[in-house]
Amino acid sequence: MDLSTLWVYFVPPIAGGVIGYFTNDLAIKMLFRPYRAYYIGKRRVPFTPGLIPRNQARLAKRVADTIMGSLLTPEELQNLARRLLETERIQGAILWLLELALAQLKSDTEQKTAKILAGILRDLFGESLPRVIRVLARREDFLEPQLNQIFDQVLLEFQLSESQARQLSDWLLAAVLPPDAIRQTLVDFLTDRNITLIDEGFREKTSGTYWVVANLFGLRNALTRLRTYCLDEKEDANDRISELIVTLGVRTRLQEWLQNVSLQNLPVSTVRQLRKTMRESVRTYIQTRGTDLLQGLSQSVNWEHVAMLVLKRLQASSAVSASLGLVSQELALILERYLERDLENIVAKAIPILNIDQVIVDRVKGTSPEQLEIAVQGIVQSELQAIVNLGGILGVIVGSMQTVILLLR
Repeated sequence: MDLSTLWVYFVPPIAGGVIGYFTNDLAIKMLFRPYRAYYIGKRRVPFTPGLIPRNQARLAKRVADTIMGSLLTPEELQNLARRLLETERIQGAILWLLELALAQLKSDTEQKTAKILAGILRDLFGESLPRVIRVLARREDFLEPQLNQIFDQVLLEFQLSESQARQLSDWLLAAVLPPDAIRQTLVDFLTDRNITLIDEGFREKTSGTYWVVANLFGLRNALTRLRTYCLDEKEDANDRISELIVTLGVRTRLQEWLQNVSLQNLPVSTVRQLRKTMRESVRTYIQTRGTDLLQGLSQSVNWEHVAMLVLKRLQASSAVSASLGLVSQELALILERYLERDLENIVAKAIPILNIDQVIVDRVKGTSPEQLEIAVQGIVQSELQAIVNLGGILGVIVGSMQTVILLLR
């Protein structure tokens, strides 16, 4: 067998292998290449661009439909949300946010938080609270338990101590009932009409020795002289009144009386009436002037200073830092109960809002053919190479079969 005969037998397997190998490789490359269309005149060259670039929009829609139809179904999204929103993860996220907020609060050098808190407090105590109290004060039982408790535990059991009674009696005698005020009261009381009424009453209602004195001497002259004395001899009258106060022990008696004053000594019916009167008086005052009082207090308070004090207290409080874990746990449990009840509705509302299918379409359409080729080859490079190799092997087999047929002939 000469060289020409051997060449006839070996060329078909070699040619078949080369054709099969490079044909598959070309077919795979033509899926992506050329990346753009080429034109001869106004006619587009066939097979340009490649299959995937030419049908990229339709491919994007198919990919989105496949993912949303079989992968990211509402049930799968709910399961994914449940895994993401487990109590431990939610608690950790909330704790991180609280710690971040506390750290931001400590590093707030421009006092922005204080200004915000001051505005909230000003609105709360100056606007919101007065409106709420104005509405609640219309109820008949407004503050009834609280006022009754204050009356029973404070006013009913209140009693002046010895030092308090002494100070109050000194103040009464020095500021309310000084000798000059007593003298002026006597002068105002001893008018001609009052003197006449006292004299006539004394004459009519006395008996025995007092009747003789009343009808022989009477009180008119004595009272008139007393009034004249108080008017003409003011200083002397004031001295006499001061001596009488000391002689009669008015200060001591007044102190003892004040020290013994207590609502518990009053009858039960009187105490109940006092409690009811106090409650109604407070309720009426709040209805009529409570709003103006709170608004006036709110305007007089430096809320920015108050807010800064509150924030400084929070920044330095160890209780706040220690309670972050408990607060985050409670918030996580509350959120878990809410999600357990309404997770299906939330996911159903979130899917149209997220518009995941359109996002997938836009991402696929926005990806260049080069990037698509690199991405696909990076995922299935070994499989694509296997297809190319398989084409070469099949070409060799077909060429060998042709050689066998030639030998048989």
